[in-house]
Amino acid sequence: MKRAQLIGFSVALVAAGLAYYVAGALLQPPAPITVEKQIDSTEVLVAGTNIPVGDIVNEGSFRWIVWPVSAVTPDYITKSSSGSEMLKQLAGSVARFPMLSGEPITKQKLIKPGDGGVLAAVLPQGMRAISTKIRAETAAGALILPNDHVDVILIRRLRDRNGEEQNVSDTLFRNVRVLAIGQQIETKEGKKSADTSASTATLELTPRQAEMMALANVMGDITLTLRSVADLNTDSGRNGISLNKPKENSVRLVRYGAKSRVYGVN
Repeated sequence: MKRAQLIGFSVALVAAGLAYYVAGALLQPPAPITVEKQIDSTEVLVAGTNIPVGDIVNEGSFRWIVWPVSAVTPDYITKSSSGSEMLKQLAGSVARFPMLSGEPITKQKLIKPGDGGVLAAVLPQGMRAISTKIRAETAAGALILPNDHVDVILIRRLRDRNGEEQNVSDTLFRNVRVLAIGQQIETKEGKKSADTSASTATLELTPRQAEMMALANVMGDITLTLRSVADLNTDSGRNGISLNKPKENSVRLVRYGAKSRVYGVN
């Protein structure tokens, strides 16, 4: 190969390599540009671990995490507002509601000892808590747990007009929330049934329903039937029967505003 040809080939090869490099540089996407934006933040007090209802908390139950100022509500406890002193004040409090790890702490979620019991703290305003005796066979085989909803059935023996006794059952209340089974006021993690040794169920009722429940407890046997979760919003739970005693020593049952059977009382 002649010298001129060799030089021309070398020049062409260099030109091809340079063209390839330039083309690759043009086709390569530009490097991302990082822009730092300063966001106002503060430290908010949150649950350090999962805190069940009724647990007594201490300073180790909480931790501080960075939180955007724009997302902080007046109920949150921030480190800038005497947070260290607040930790000492909250130590020894009782959890009114279950709290998940990382959930912001508010004063409404805790109650100090001496300010009322845990059950009184979780009971909605205007409602009453009343207990009734249960057994496994009258409480869905001990599968009813706190916060489940049930129907309350009264079973009693009555005499008809011929003087013969018969068992009568009537639904007192529908869709009633169970506050506690025995001393258990919250479902334990992984627990599928209540304590089989529990002999009472505590129900959430209105004042009038609580009166009727107290009367029903001495009139006969109470059975609780478990409601489906899908039914929780279908009934108000206010329906029931009247246990008042009219004349002639009888009980007139009233369902949904309509009069029903009349039985003599033993």
